[in-house]
Amino acid sequence: MMRIAACARNHRLWVGALVCAFACTAALAAPAPWFYWRSKVDAQRVCAQTSPGSGWEKDSPPYDGPGCAPRRKVLIVPMR
Repeated sequence: MMRIAACARNHRLWVGALVCAFACTAALAAPAPWFYWRSKVDAQRVCAQTSPGSGWEKDSPPYDGPGCAPRRKVLIVPMR
């Protein structure tokens, strides 16, 4: 009986460690950048984080903002 309790305690410890490790990696994850993609067929452009398919190629550098918008500039005014 004592052996089963120790095994269950060990199991809970490992599960807790795995949950903590997963939460830490999820907290450090960054969003994917946005790109303009150009169609190889009709040169139409579309904004997306991932390729729309095999008939598309990247047509811009990565954008940090959502929807291919540049990141907003924040003006910080020091207090007097």
